[in-house]
Amino acid sequence: MEDALIISKFANESTREEAFNQLLTKYQQKIYWHVRRMVIDHDDADDVVQDIFIKVWRNLANFREDSQLYTWLYRIATNECITFLNKKKLKQNVSLDDDSSAYLADSLSSGSYFSGDKAQMKLQQALLTLPEKQKLVFNMKYFDDMKYDEISEVLGTSVGALKASYHLAVKKIEAFFHNND
Repeated sequence: MEDALIISKFANESTREEAFNQLLTKYQQKIYWHVRRMVIDHDDADDVVQDIFIKVWRNLANFREDSQLYTWLYRIATNECITFLNKKKLKQNVSLDDDSSAYLADSLSSGSYFSGDKAQMKLQQALLTLPEKQKLVFNMKYFDDMKYDEISEVLGTSVGALKASYHLAVKKIEAFFHNND
């Protein structure tokens, strides 16, 4: 279903729930995996996704269509992930850029919902070593197959900076694979 039709139906009180269900059908899985790659844990991802769609329900009527709907959704999802990770960091009194990669790696390997092979596990562990922004850019480009201009809209960063972040992320991932053979 076209996003414009979903937005139009959402604006009408009598078709609002139907429109929201269509939005969920179209985007929930993509948003889940975007969130899951950031927070790692399945249960945490479910909680964050629920918060995201509550926020979407509350704010979709105010969506101005300055950007595409999925870009708006990804922006909300990304901000919710960052908020969640920062809260988790404060609770555990751990820096996200330092010791948390070991914690998240343990969560990744012990997670019953992770079904990746050895190479996929290694890639996920490499991603945990990246700074937050590089991890976001890599995930959006590599896994979500987003274009740089779309990522730019979501993150509010220039395309040039995004290309640099992605390049650095790839180099760090390559180094991780090389050093952990």
